[in-house]
Amino acid sequence: MHFDFDRFEFADEHAAPERAAVIDPARPLSWAALADAVSTWTAAAIEAGARANVPLVITGHKEPAFLVAMLGCLQLGVPFVPVDVVNPAHRIARIGELVRAGLRYDAQARAFVPTGFDAAPLAEPGLAYIMFTSGSTGDPKGVQIGRESLGLFARWIRDCLALGDAPVFMDQMLFSFDFSLFNWVGALATGGACALCPREVIEDRERFAAYLARARVNVWTSTPSFARQQLLDPSFDAGHLPDLRAFVFGAESLTPVLAEALWSRFPASRIINSYGPTEATCSTTWVEIDAELRASAPLPFPIGRAKPYAEVFIDDGEICIAGDHVMRGYLNRADLNATRMFVRDGKRGYRTGDLGAMDARGLVTFRGRRDDQIKLHGYRIELAEVDAALATLPGVRAGAAVALKRPDGAIVRMIGFVDPDAEGPSGLLPPPPALADWRASLGRRVPPYMIPSELIVCHGFPLTQTQKADRKALERMYLDSRMRSPKESKA
Repeated sequence: MHFDFDRFEFADEHAAPERAAVIDPARPLSWAALADAVSTWTAAAIEAGARANVPLVITGHKEPAFLVAMLGCLQLGVPFVPVDVVNPAHRIARIGELVRAGLRYDAQARAFVPTGFDAAPLAEPGLAYIMFTSGSTGDPKGVQIGRESLGLFARWIRDCLALGDAPVFMDQMLFSFDFSLFNWVGALATGGACALCPREVIEDRERFAAYLARARVNVWTSTPSFARQQLLDPSFDAGHLPDLRAFVFGAESLTPVLAEALWSRFPASRIINSYGPTEATCSTTWVEIDAELRASAPLPFPIGRAKPYAEVFIDDGEICIAGDHVMRGYLNRADLNATRMFVRDGKRGYRTGDLGAMDARGLVTFRGRRDDQIKLHGYRIELAEVDAALATLPGVRAGAAVALKRPDGAIVRMIGFVDPDAEGPSGLLPPPPALADWRASLGRRVPPYMIPSELIVCHGFPLTQTQKADRKALERMYLDSRMRSPKESKA
């Protein structure tokens, strides 16, 4: 069996209905059981008042019931709005207000709950989902993705990635993070299985590894930061995870250092790099790190070429995307739509705010964010470029640059943080003797004005909800440590 994301229904229902479709720490859910659960849910949703083109907020974490509800919404033509319970209650309520959802489905309680708001159909019909990202005004931004976009995404995974027969996908990302689409859409579109990994399992390293082995996970999808954390576990290797055959990365730059570390543990595994904002249905470009790219070891690796249904081009240094996978616009944000969206050859287009370059082969390399660009001593600096340089230091698996600002917003100096490739104590530490020459090492890669004023060691970077290095948390840790230790020692 599989789920058809063009018609939004189960297909080939007589083909291995007993095979696992959803795996969680409690018990697996077969394809037949999943289809029955979705049918039961849709009947309950209709009775509760759900109807087409009126959004439904879904809250929970990594419960099978959350996945059942999203599939049920797709069948009913109800745009779903996924929100993980890691979000505070006031943010969940505000999202319900912004989308004018009269109902919220609590996947943990398996109950429909009135929101207190009057339900209203969306001005944009035919949406699959609305996913919220942070907004500069303090209000989250609702990204409206059409049903046609989800179908294109599912077909790309099924037809282009060659992930094998009925692959098992690890799904540890929040359902409210668009990169999680790759796992559950990919698993169900290919007739495979989605192994749900709740946070309490991930936080217990031994339990997490045993669960992945028991689920026989084939496809690992995460940010590079999350994979780097797992490398601290010596048992994270092919001997303990013999079924793992492909890594798919996105949302952050992928470096040769991390790729080589993974190949040393998983010699036969493929590594695929991808890129795409929430506004373009999870991903738009992809490339497999083949022998040629591995040998050339560019820093960072390119984010790939455009998918068959997408067009990617660079305009004044900015990565721009066009195609039917591009969002239908931000919810009720005509101001943003006017500046970020465009039409190209009859297709929707989006200006990403990401900086990049494209070579003669059509390979795009990510060069940072416009909003991660700082000006220090008159020089414009991309923090992502400094991150990449820090990651080349000996014994380092990742780097992150943080700009310290005065209350008026003026940047005072830049601090470099490095995450070593070996375990160590928590907190912030001075660089070890092996990094005594770090300034000279960086000077061979970047100009002097891009070298941080100080280098700090942090074993295991704090991560954001979307599993990227959390610059704000690193800044707080740094400032707290300096308040406790007024006698600052310069590295």
